[in-house]
Amino acid sequence: MKKLLAILLALVMVLSFAACTKTPGTEDESTDADANNSASTELKDVKVGFIFLHDENSTYDKNFIDAAKAACTEMGVEYAQKTQIPESNDCYDAAVELIEVDGCNVIFADSFGHESFLIDAAKKYPDVQFCHATGTQAHTAGLANFHNAFASIYEGRYLAGVAAGLKLNEMIADGKITADKAKMGYVGAFTFAEVISGYTSFYLGAKSVCPSVTMDVKFTGSWYNEQLEKEAAQALINGGCVLISQHADSMGAPTACETAGVPNVSYNGSTVAACPNTFIVSSRINWTPYFKYMIECVQKGEAIATDWTGTIETGSVVLTEVNEAAAAEGTAAKLEEVKGKLLDGTLEVFDASTFTVGGNAVTSYLADVDTDANYEKDTEVIENGVFHESKFRSAPYFDMEIDGITLLDRNYG
Repeated sequence: MKKLLAILLALVMVLSFAACTKTPGTEDESTDADANNSASTELKDVKVGFIFLHDENSTYDKNFIDAAKAACTEMGVEYAQKTQIPESNDCYDAAVELIEVDGCNVIFADSFGHESFLIDAAKKYPDVQFCHATGTQAHTAGLANFHNAFASIYEGRYLAGVAAGLKLNEMIADGKITADKAKMGYVGAFTFAEVISGYTSFYLGAKSVCPSVTMDVKFTGSWYNEQLEKEAAQALINGGCVLISQHADSMGAPTACETAGVPNVSYNGSTVAACPNTFIVSSRINWTPYFKYMIECVQKGEAIATDWTGTIETGSVVLTEVNEAAAAEGTAAKLEEVKGKLLDGTLEVFDASTFTVGGNAVTSYLADVDTDANYEKDTEVIENGVFHESKFRSAPYFDMEIDGITLLDRNYG
């Protein structure tokens, strides 16, 4: 009996000790954690104001407009927009109206020339966040509420160039041209680094599969001028270019190609509906990931990156579907293969061993990264034999004129 009483007494003591001891995951701690989680999920109200250079008729602006609508819908936030806003003080006025009339606390502008006016607005409204595409000054402006964003679209243009090179190879194999006639044409807006980086990466992609390729470039002096873009494309075709691409925003060049029966690699979206016989593929920046990131940062009260660069991995650099009616056989599979190499780092778009300047190898290069009034070169951008685009700021700074590409004219705006 005494032994049984001792066992019972010991059991009571154990149960009493357990009842008085807290362990992780008890009801009290769960309640505290729930309270903390509830506090941390209180999000700030956001309304985004978008400033667009043109409207949906511009392939460039339509790409932004579609992304803005998609991101704001997905994030459940309000937005307002201003279209047809030129690169002038009208941009500043549009920002002020979006803030003071529409109640926006985030402003985004989509054109390079908007930047200085957006900076002026950022200085006046320090409690509003200002984000700008393709700009160069955020990392030197010293403003906590002004930010630049872009993407490694040179990778997308390189992939599009591979598709172009495959088409040239098919034309050579079919006897339509000889290897020495594999000349592409490119319609550019301005002789800016953004455009130079784009057409150079496109050319290098084509050259990677068609070594004899050359390219002529014409500039229109406008981001959007359908007539000038059509005339430039036609002039390139008349000059012996057998495939055309462009960094300009209207349907001018694609339409000229469809009329002439010349293959076209577009930009910022598919033109297959209007050009079913000549459109091959298009690269574009998908801005939805950045817009979602921008909104989420403001909702949570977190800092937006001064310079944000989207990539293939973030879903910011994308290609349209390949138009099998115009593309060379096997294009889609080859693009997937090359994309895999870009993703795993075994391929670099601006590998300096793949191009020369004036017949000479390039082992060192100072780029104009910290843009100033004199456009002075200030940053060494070649490391381990690779020109590192978008490493030191988000906007492109590749402005070398490499061999194999001929500029038929120049236009600095």
